[in-house]
Amino acid sequence: MRSLFFVVLLLAATACSDSTGLANATLTNAERTDTLYALIGTPVSTPSAYALEGSRRVRTDLSVDFDFAYNVQSDGSHTFLPRAVLGIDPTNPVNPGFLASNQTFEAIKAAPSNGYVTDRAIPFALGERYLVRSRVTCAIGVPKYAKLEVVAIDDVAKLVAFRVLTDDNCGFKGLQPGLPKN
Repeated sequence: MRSLFFVVLLLAATACSDSTGLANATLTNAERTDTLYALIGTPVSTPSAYALEGSRRVRTDLSVDFDFAYNVQSDGSHTFLPRAVLGIDPTNPVNPGFLASNQTFEAIKAAPSNGYVTDRAIPFALGERYLVRSRVTCAIGVPKYAKLEVVAIDDVAKLVAFRVLTDDNCGFKGLQPGLPKN
């Protein structure tokens, strides 16, 4: 019985692609630029939220399947709003959130698992960079990760433009272009 256990353990160890126990990545990381319109003061038909899953803009009147929204506060400050701030799944053990970074966009190579702000609005300014964690969208019960840099703010149109690179491979945290290794 003991030898059967070791054979199963050996087979399991060799079946995995690396020490993380994850299969090889199949989706290529690619940088894109996207825009969002403020939740308040813009037409309802404009997307105000973003989902890391599929790197897509979301209209909040049609779906709550997003990770964060954008708004301009009454004092004129620009903020990202994680789902919990909007009252969507606030008690979820893994909520979407932001982690500020002082590294350049290109220098951000991988996302940490913890340390994300999930329970308050994230004020931002032009040029600031963040690591972003999604809600759990993977079948293996883990979030996805991205890096984001604010590249334009239009106060008249109430919109923000940002560069973003998301790792769409479940369980991976690599934030460089190409096929991730971890």
